[in-house]
Amino acid sequence: MRNRRNTGLLLGASILGLLILLVLLTWGNYRYTSTNPGGNDFLVHWMGTRNFLITGQSPYSDAAALQIQNFAYGRPANPGEHELRVAYPMYSIILFFPFALFGDFVFARAIWMTALEFSLFLTAFLSIRLVNWRPNLIILAIYLLFTFFWYPTFRPLINGNAVIIVGLLLVAAFTAMRAEADEMAGILLGFATIKPQVVLLPILFVIFYALFNRRWRLVAWLVGTVAILSATAAFFLPDWILQNIHEILRYPSYNPPGTPGAALAVWLPALGNRVGYVFSAGVGLVLLVEWIAARHADFRGFLWTACLTLALSPWSGIQTDPGNFIVLLPALTMCFALLDDRWRRWGWLTSVNVMILLMVGLWWIFLSTLEMVNGQPQQSPVLFFPLPAVLGVLLVWVRWWAFHPPNVWFNMLYDIENSKL
Repeated sequence: MRNRRNTGLLLGASILGLLILLVLLTWGNYRYTSTNPGGNDFLVHWMGTRNFLITGQSPYSDAAALQIQNFAYGRPANPGEHELRVAYPMYSIILFFPFALFGDFVFARAIWMTALEFSLFLTAFLSIRLVNWRPNLIILAIYLLFTFFWYPTFRPLINGNAVIIVGLLLVAAFTAMRAEADEMAGILLGFATIKPQVVLLPILFVIFYALFNRRWRLVAWLVGTVAILSATAAFFLPDWILQNIHEILRYPSYNPPGTPGAALAVWLPALGNRVGYVFSAGVGLVLLVEWIAARHADFRGFLWTACLTLALSPWSGIQTDPGNFIVLLPALTMCFALLDDRWRRWGWLTSVNVMILLMVGLWWIFLSTLEMVNGQPQQSPVLFFPLPAVLGVLLVWVRWWAFHPPNVWFNMLYDIENSKL
């Protein structure tokens, strides 16, 4: 009885401590949002959702876009400026609905930032668990600091990009797959389609792998979840799919370069797009070969291939943005885990050096290439290439260990020899 009471008190104290931490975090975020305008990624969907709930106005309408532009710029968007239009599927309203209940954007943005920060912590925690990485406390602290402060986290956090939550859904889905909870994995992947361009290739690979391994429930729950979400949205806005497709098609016209071809065309106007097509075709061929090779792999081999798919997706020709690269965190964590499994001391030293390289390097590239367009700071297309390149090299480096785990007895002897050093 006493043990049960102590457990209850510990649980209550933990919940209370978490609530206090979230309140303090939200207060800090509110102080920040009160003095630092921004969060336009969140603004678009907060106002689009709020207008739809109050007036029934389509989030994809020109009137909705004009309201958002007036709120952000104090006027309609000028030619060349971001038009701040909703381009997510209609069912993404489910995610933004609780925050749209707050009429004060600054306060809603502060709560949203808290949700993103909590999601980021869960993503890091689940990524470590997913790949069975066991870093010591010092390496763990470095990893968490890196996770919260490198450029691919900082940008979506400040802009209020829902990609952080999409990354959490992906990691949670892979964790459910490892536990063979295919129904839950399918549901999580279905909800991850709120940003379809980010998850399209990983989800296609999951379906490909599931079909070859007769995991029918995973495919059924994934397809069923998307179908139910789409049908529910159609009940409220019958032609939302056509409106959404229209917004997706016009999206590249008011956004910075979002494909390798568009990025290369900035430096090679005559040949950039053609080089980009060849480049993306090569990436597609590499992924197809790896998918086929991993069709009957165990979970570790599946996860490596899923991570490679995530890493190379930005180069596939599907419209995206370096601000979405936080979804690559699980792939990077898997590399750290495999290096640690293979080399122990040298493995964690290599991992720390990679984190320092990415932390300093990506921030340096961003700051040194930052441009002002129509009075607004805009990241350079060069950021399309460094992180996927580094991650691709790391994944190729550890590929053998992912598909052929080290011998247990060899590891034991290696640990004994290291303990003598």
